[in-house]
Amino acid sequence: MKALVIETPGVVRLREIPEPPLPEGECRVAVTLAGICRTDLELARGYMGFSGVPGHEFVGVVTAGPAHLKGKRVVGEINAPEPGPDDAGKRPHIEDPRHHVPRSVLGILGRQGAFAETLTLPPENLLVVPDGVPDDVAVFTEPLAAAMQILEQLKVPHGPRALVIGDGKLGLLIAQVLKVHGADVTLRGRHVGKLELAKRWGVAIERADGQAATDAFPLVVEATGSPRGFQEALRRSAPRGTVILKSTYAPGELPELDAAKVVVDEIRIQGSRCGRFAPALQWLAEGKIDVRGLIETRMPLAQGAEAFSLAARRGVRKVLIEIGAAN
Repeated sequence: MKALVIETPGVVRLREIPEPPLPEGECRVAVTLAGICRTDLELARGYMGFSGVPGHEFVGVVTAGPAHLKGKRVVGEINAPEPGPDDAGKRPHIEDPRHHVPRSVLGILGRQGAFAETLTLPPENLLVVPDGVPDDVAVFTEPLAAAMQILEQLKVPHGPRALVIGDGKLGLLIAQVLKVHGADVTLRGRHVGKLELAKRWGVAIERADGQAATDAFPLVVEATGSPRGFQEALRRSAPRGTVILKSTYAPGELPELDAAKVVVDEIRIQGSRCGRFAPALQWLAEGKIDVRGLIETRMPLAQGAEAFSLAARRGVRKVLIEIGAAN
């Protein structure tokens, strides 16, 4: 089958590779559409020493698996628990595998990803996409779930002031999520087109290349992928505020921590990663979130390497890779 493969840092190529074996009890999914996210770009730059097939934002059709899923259009939660020393070689079935040890993570850790013609996942990871949700909307389920994870982690009340730093794809989704939830949201970014998009959603905007702002916020979300973004998040946090850290960093680019600021102002730093898919898919079905405004372009798998190069350019929105028949 054809797949997009990270061979070494900075080298992404389309290759013909064997179809992955179907583990007992799992489903095979023919991938239709997949999205490139910042984590994929960081993996391509050397994050986690990754090599192989990346990709974890996808829509596809189940071609092998339980009868209730076969032939269904699905998205998939990316964390899968793997057998431990006491599991007798069988994968444990647990309610929340996001931090299970050991686990595999689609396209990130120990499991071939979605930039390929097929992938495999356990059936409990798969959610059927409602008929009214097209592929180019459903493919945003994973990043939207990551944005909504903030609401699950903090139990954010309605009405707080929140600053989102970073106008990338995830930052734009987070700003929307907090706005829909009822927060008074400001988005800090560098790209006029993206900031104007957020402004149409009722989000206040702040230019990162303008005069340094000094107002502080009880909730700050850092989604720049840059060490400087983390430092700005700490600087803009109000005393006893919370900084949500969404960025991952390539080796050698870890941010410095102003421990004095954290201790004196009693700032809470909360890491935030994967969210649950069911609430995100429901929000997409209800049309609560604008995701089509986040799409830069769609490119075929044959141009996957070029798609990665485009997605890495500053200011580019979501690049989608077409792999199978579109819905």
